[in-house]
Amino acid sequence: MSSAHELAREQRHLDLLHRQVDLRRAQADAELRGTLRQSSPTPQARVERGVTAQRLSTQIARYDAAEHGLCFGRLDLADGTRRYLGRIGLPAEDREGEPLLVDWRAPAARAFYTATAGAPQQVRLRRHLHTRGRRVVRLDDELLDGVSGAPGDVELTGEAALLTALQAGRTGRMRDIVATLQAEQDRIIRSSRTGVLVVQGGPGTGKTVVALHRAAYLLYTHPRLVERGVLVVGPNPVFLSYIGQVLPGLGETSVLLATVGELFPGVVATATEEPAAAAVKGRHTMADVLAQAVRDRQAPVTGPVDLDVAAVWVRLPASFLEQAAERARGSLLPHNLARPLFVQDVVAEAARQLAAARGQLERELEEELARQVDLAALDRSAAADLARLFGSDAAESEDEAAAEVTSAEEFWRRVLPQEPALRRLLDRLWPLLTPQRLLADLYADPSRLASAAPQLTATERRALRRPAGAPWTPADVPLLDEAAELLGHDDSARRAREERQRAEEVAYAQGVLDIAQLGAGDEELAAADVIDAERLADRHGEADLRTVAERAAADRSWVFGHVVVDEAQELSPMAWRLLVRRCPTRSFTVVGDVAQTSEAAGASSWNEALTPFFGDRWRLEQLTVNYRTPAEIVRASERVLAEIHPDLAAPRPVREGAPAPWRAEAPAAELPGRAATAAREELSAVPDGRVAVIAAPEVLPALAAELPEASWGDAPDLERRLVLLTARQAKGLEFDSVVLLPHGIDALGDLYVALTRSTQRLCLLHPAPVPHLLADIPLRVLDAQR
Repeated sequence: MSSAHELAREQRHLDLLHRQVDLRRAQADAELRGTLRQSSPTPQARVERGVTAQRLSTQIARYDAAEHGLCFGRLDLADGTRRYLGRIGLPAEDREGEPLLVDWRAPAARAFYTATAGAPQQVRLRRHLHTRGRRVVRLDDELLDGVSGAPGDVELTGEAALLTALQAGRTGRMRDIVATLQAEQDRIIRSSRTGVLVVQGGPGTGKTVVALHRAAYLLYTHPRLVERGVLVVGPNPVFLSYIGQVLPGLGETSVLLATVGELFPGVVATATEEPAAAAVKGRHTMADVLAQAVRDRQAPVTGPVDLDVAAVWVRLPASFLEQAAERARGSLLPHNLARPLFVQDVVAEAARQLAAARGQLERELEEELARQVDLAALDRSAAADLARLFGSDAAESEDEAAAEVTSAEEFWRRVLPQEPALRRLLDRLWPLLTPQRLLADLYADPSRLASAAPQLTATERRALRRPAGAPWTPADVPLLDEAAELLGHDDSARRAREERQRAEEVAYAQGVLDIAQLGAGDEELAAADVIDAERLADRHGEADLRTVAERAAADRSWVFGHVVVDEAQELSPMAWRLLVRRCPTRSFTVVGDVAQTSEAAGASSWNEALTPFFGDRWRLEQLTVNYRTPAEIVRASERVLAEIHPDLAAPRPVREGAPAPWRAEAPAAELPGRAATAAREELSAVPDGRVAVIAAPEVLPALAAELPEASWGDAPDLERRLVLLTARQAKGLEFDSVVLLPHGIDALGDLYVALTRSTQRLCLLHPAPVPHLLADIPLRVLDAQR
C-alpha cells in the first residue's frame, strides 16, 4: 500500500514537473506566435521561418503529449542517486544536480526496464507512479534485493504495474507501454538502427507497440531522422486507427502511418478483389510484366507509317522507327523522359523529307516554267538590276541556294511539333503515359496482357482482367509505383508554369514599386531605393509549414530515414519493392508473425520474404512472452498454430486464471441471433471493457441487423464498446472479450488471429460438426431460448 507520506512527497515532485512543462509550453507558444508574425524578406529567411515554426510546433506537441503520464517511475541507486523517469526530459533547476526528469529513451533510464533481482544494476528500489491527470493515486515499489525467481519463471520487471496495466479494460486504442516495458522488449527497442531488424512475435507479445516505441527511440537518438521522417506501414486502416495515438502520445510527429494501399498520392485504393488476382499482382514477375508493357508502347508498329502534312506525304519506315526507339531507350531514361529523344528523331526525319519534297516540287515548277519562259534571261536581267541598285553582293550565290534547303529543314523542325497530325502520330508511337493509364490499359486489353505477360498462364491473365475505369485495389498500388519508376515524370510543364507565375509576381511587385516611386519627391527616399522587385515578391511568398509527415504523404518520391513494417508477413514481393524504394538505405524494423499470414501473396518464412531484397543483411529477434493472452486462451489456439507452423512455439503467457473458453453449436440460420445474445452477455461480464464479434465477411450484415448498437464496416469505431469485425480487420487488435463465429473463416492464419484477440474471455458459436482443430474447447449446451 502507498503511504500518505510517500504519496504527498511524489505529488510535490509531480507538481514541480508540471509547472516546468507549463512554463516551457507557454514560452514555446509565445515564440511561435512571434515567428509567424515575422515578415521574411528573402527565400532563405522564409525557409528559416518555416523551420523555426515547425520546431516550435513540435515542441508544443511534445509538451501536450507529456501531460498524461508525465512521470511514471523512479530509480533509487546504491550510491544514493535518485532519478525520476518520464515521457520527456527536464533539466535540473540548478543546472548541476540530477535532471528533474529523465526521458525514458535516455541511457540513464535503461535500468528501469532491465534491472532484476538477480541483476540489479546498482538499483536498490524501482518505483512505479500511477497517476490520474496531474494527481498521484498509487505507488508500486520493488526492492531489488538479489532474490531471483524460480528457474523457468518468466522474470518480469515492474510486475505489479505490468499486471495492473494488463488487467485494465481496453479502450479501443492502443496504449503506449513506456511505464511497463520488459527487458526483452527494451533490448529490441534500443538495438542498432543500421540494417534490417526482424522481430518475430506471436500474439500478445507486444511486437507492434515495441516497433512504435523503437520508432520513437530512433527519432530521439538520431535527431537527423526528424528531417526525413519515419514511415510506419500497417495492414489495414482499422489497425492504423487503433495504433494512431501511440506515437503522438510519445511526442513524435515526424511519422507517417499508412497502409501499402495509401502510398501512391492521388490514388484511393480501397476496392476489394479476388484473392487469386491479388496473388498474381503481388508476384515479383509483375515487375517484368510492367517493363514489357511499357516497351510495348514504344513504336508499336510492324510496317511503315505514312503521314500527311500540308498535302505532302511523309513515310516513316518501321526500321527507322525501331532505330529511333532504340536510341531513346539507350539513354536509359524512363519512358516519358526518353520521349523527347524519340520525338526529336521523328521530327528531324519528317522535316528532312518535307524539305526534300518541297525542294523537288520547286525544281519541278522551275522546269515547267523553263519550258515556257527563258528563265535564265530573266535571272540575268534581275541580277543586273539588283547589282545596279544594291551592289554585286545582292546576287544569290550557290552557297545561299544550298542554305535554303537547310533553312527549310529548320523551318519544319520548328513547326512540325505543333502539327496536329504529327502530334497524334507521336501520341500513338510513344505516348506520354501516367501509371494509371498504363495499368488500366493493360488490364482492359487481353492482347496487351498476352504480349506483356507471356510468362503468366491464361488463367492468371484472366484474373488480371478488368474494365477500364474500375476502382483501384491495394494490390494495384505497388504496380502503380513500379509503373511510375518505369515511366518517369516529365515536369517541364510544371516548371514552365512556376516560371511564368514567378515572372508575374515580380512584374506585379515592380508595378507596386513604380507607383510608390511616382508619389515620392526628388529628395525623398523611395521604396525602390531599399528593395527591388525580386525581394518584394519573395517577402509576400508563404513558407511551407506542413509537417514532415504531411509533405511525405504528398510526395511519392519522398525518401524516409527509417521504415517500420507491421504484420510484415502479409506483404507481397511487389509491396517490398515499393518500400525499398522509399528507404534506399534499407534501414528497416520489420515485425510480424509468420503463423498469422493470411494474404495469398504473403510469406511463410522470413527468409522467403526478405532475402530477395536484403540478401543476408537482416537479423532476427524473437519475442517469447505473451503479455496479453491468458494461458487458457493460448491453450485453445495451440492446435491451430501447430497445424499452420509446427516449428513455432506459442509465446509463454504471464497470466493464468481467466474463464475457460467455451464453444456452442447452433444451426447456421440461428447463429446471428445466438451471437447477439452472447455479445450482450459478454458486455455485462466486462462492464468497463470492449467486446468484438469476429466472423466471416458475409455474416457481418446479419450480425449488424441483430446488433444495431455495434459499430462495423470499413472504418468501425473501435472506441465503441461493441464492434463487428472480420478476422483480417481484427489483426493486431485486442479486446476484453471475443465472440467468434469460425464458420466461413477458411484461412488458418485468419482463424489463429481471431482466436488470440481476447485479453480475458473467449466463446465460439458454430454449426455442427465442430471444426476438428477446435474440438478440444469445452462444449456448452445453449438453452433453446437463447
